[in-house]
Amino acid sequence: MLPIAILSEVTYLVEENLGTHILESFIWTIVEHQFILDCGDQDIARIHTLVVRYRDLPLGFSDAAVIACGERNGGLIATLDYRHFGVVAGEGTIRIVP
Repeated sequence: MLPIAILSEVTYLVEENLGTHILESFIWTIVEHQFILDCGDQDIARIHTLVVRYRDLPLGFSDAAVIACGERNGGLIATLDYRHFGVVAGEGTIRIVP
């Protein structure tokens, strides 16, 4: 599951770090429904709460969107960003996939 709120960020990082060919492949995985895009409009209030609560990190909109989506869908988060997500995981609302 991929929050649509971070799709542009993910595709930018894929293209910038892995190249256009991998970006094309990644987009195709979305076309083939290998990822579920989650609109998350019901998550906006939770995103706001998280951004305010973790303003000292700062958490930011994209990370808060991933957390809100994860909380609503079982709590597992796949990330390499242990700095931000680790703080939230320490409070028990999410778990980071090893």
